[in-house]
Amino acid sequence: MSQNAETILPVDINKALGERYLAYALSTITARSLPDVRDGLKPVQRRLLYAMQQLRLDPAGGFKKCARVVGDVIGKYHPHGDVAVYDALVRLAQGFAQRYPLVDGQGNFGNIDGDNPAAMRYTEARLTAIATALLDGIDEDTVDFRETYDGSEREPVVLPAAFPNLLANGAAGIAVGMATSIPPHNAGELLAALAFMLERPPGEAATTEELLRFVGGPDLPTGGVLVEPRDRIVEAYATGRGSLRLRARWTVERQNHGQYQVVVTEIPYQVQKGRLVERLAELHAARKLPLLQDFRDESDTAVRLVFVPRARTVPPEALMEQLFRLSDLETRLQLNMNVLDARGVPRVMGLRQLLEAFLEHRLEVLIRRSRHRLGRIEERLEILDGYLVVFLDIDRVIRIIREEDEPRPALMAAFALSERQAEAILNLRLRNLRRLEEAELKRERTRLGKERRELLGLLGDETLRRRHLAGQIRATAERFAAEPGWARRTTLEAPPTIDPELLEAPVERVPMVVVCSRLGWIRALRGRPDDLGELKYKEGDGPRLLVPALSTDRIDIFTSDGRCYQLAVDKLPGGRGLGEPLGLLVDLAKGADIVALKVHDPTGRLLLASASGRGFVAEEKALAAQTRAGKQVMNLAAGDRLKIVAPIAGTHLAVLGENQKLLIFPVEDLPLMARGRGVGLQRYRQGGLAHAWTMRLEDGLVWAQGQRTRQERDLQPWLGRRGASGRMAPRGFPKDGRPG
Repeated sequence: MSQNAETILPVDINKALGERYLAYALSTITARSLPDVRDGLKPVQRRLLYAMQQLRLDPAGGFKKCARVVGDVIGKYHPHGDVAVYDALVRLAQGFAQRYPLVDGQGNFGNIDGDNPAAMRYTEARLTAIATALLDGIDEDTVDFRETYDGSEREPVVLPAAFPNLLANGAAGIAVGMATSIPPHNAGELLAALAFMLERPPGEAATTEELLRFVGGPDLPTGGVLVEPRDRIVEAYATGRGSLRLRARWTVERQNHGQYQVVVTEIPYQVQKGRLVERLAELHAARKLPLLQDFRDESDTAVRLVFVPRARTVPPEALMEQLFRLSDLETRLQLNMNVLDARGVPRVMGLRQLLEAFLEHRLEVLIRRSRHRLGRIEERLEILDGYLVVFLDIDRVIRIIREEDEPRPALMAAFALSERQAEAILNLRLRNLRRLEEAELKRERTRLGKERRELLGLLGDETLRRRHLAGQIRATAERFAAEPGWARRTTLEAPPTIDPELLEAPVERVPMVVVCSRLGWIRALRGRPDDLGELKYKEGDGPRLLVPALSTDRIDIFTSDGRCYQLAVDKLPGGRGLGEPLGLLVDLAKGADIVALKVHDPTGRLLLASASGRGFVAEEKALAAQTRAGKQVMNLAAGDRLKIVAPIAGTHLAVLGENQKLLIFPVEDLPLMARGRGVGLQRYRQGGLAHAWTMRLEDGLVWAQGQRTRQERDLQPWLGRRGASGRMAPRGFPKDGRPG
């Protein structure tokens, strides 16, 4: 223990945690979540593609089990779990997730419904042609390599990327304190924009508006319709942040007798069709889609959702607008172009900056590839010079090789050769001697000399390099232009203008009366209070609350334990019977009594007060709770209970205690809360709160006394500060504070 104690160093816990969390955060940002701006890949994706290239899984070759690929990746390059690596591999192969898949998958790789892929022992994969374009030139010193995690292998820091993968396939990820969300784009449009940028003089940057003449916005693998004003699209791409509205694509199929049905053929990007259908079924069952009679999923390999309107007079645009508002047939496509720049620093870039970073990388790749090729040419030219020197006296060369113990120095001395030239001659096979024809050697030397001059010119002239790179980009576009799916899938349209009355008019609003008995039995009757006549109740029960409402309303129910429940009027038991106990509809606490029942008003404010004399003001929209458990809106001390729920209908609050003392003070003295105990309304020595209500001072106090109505206009004696005791109420004022 003494030896161990000598090695323990005191460290400040805050400093230690800060250093370790910072290291973790940096690792997550740079090595897991954010893509590189140059090749658009995260480390696991880059390692997958490189490992598949090393396994020779070219597009023209055969497939290999995904388990073999994942094993190579986690064994050599990526020391993480096989599940995470396989998930990344699957996503690279999913045509509904990647605009241009980088992996050609064979087997079950999941589907747009959200079904999981098969296990990696059952599926097979190989690279696509676009993936080979990302790897093109990796063996020609175009990018840096580094040691793998265990030092046994080497892996590329970035891929040469002859294809604009970052914007073409997009990226999404969540790191520590930051995230990225880049939607896919059309590769043909991106390549055209890149060529346009290269044709401009160096130093003259293109504007975002100019680039958006080529790049028409996101182009998603699942298609859809982008409905966003042009100015917002420009702003989003200029700043690198924004959100764009994306809708499903739909058509109208006409039928006999003026009937029609709407068919959705493309759904928004990253929306699982299975969950979308479930959500639509829930909305339809809840009667939240009054314009829709029925819908069905007729999809096979292609999406086909059929919607039947309630009547042929319903405009298709109104039906779809209602569906767009309530379901994921319309979504928000987030744009947060946060990437790692060439130095590994996270940055949010606009469209122009992303394309410029890609071009800088490709120019660097061009320079390195040219230098590598130039070095190979110079080596070959040196060897050809040696061949030409010894060509005329090949018999002497053979004699030296046969007679000398050390032929290389002898050859170097006899023919004035370099060490490399002598080594090349010694390595020449006898069968190749007949190929040493002077004319052929000179032709090869001339050809390589011309290529050498071109490479030197390319390395010395930036304009020439930009022109050469523009040619490469056009060649890439021509190479893939014939590929299926190269054309744009997502169209850009202006959002249709729908008259709100078209959405609201068909909704049936029937007058209703919500009836709650003394024992808590609740029901909803059609009609108005005056039309109901005599109501029937259980034996020993009787009327308590009758609230006029509409069939489309929601009812807020407040109970004495401080909870609020919300129920739809059209979901309440009908009027044929006596109703149902409230406890069957909500999880009502034992012993809780109903305090108030009112139609929900999202814009309204309520006074909540307890029997002990505490209270506060709350916005109704903050009290809504559509679950069986309701929502605790007032915290109560032991033995206390919620007593008053009243709408704010005046500027002042009148509080009457059980001791018959009355206090009036401004409503603005009460705090606005969503939940809590509130503040003291009135001070009591004995008893508690009898009643509380809001009022206007100019109206005075009005109450019924016998057959006549009394009014007290001079309220000055009862005005005071919140929390005071107040003064005795006027003679004859009701003890419960109610006007009678």
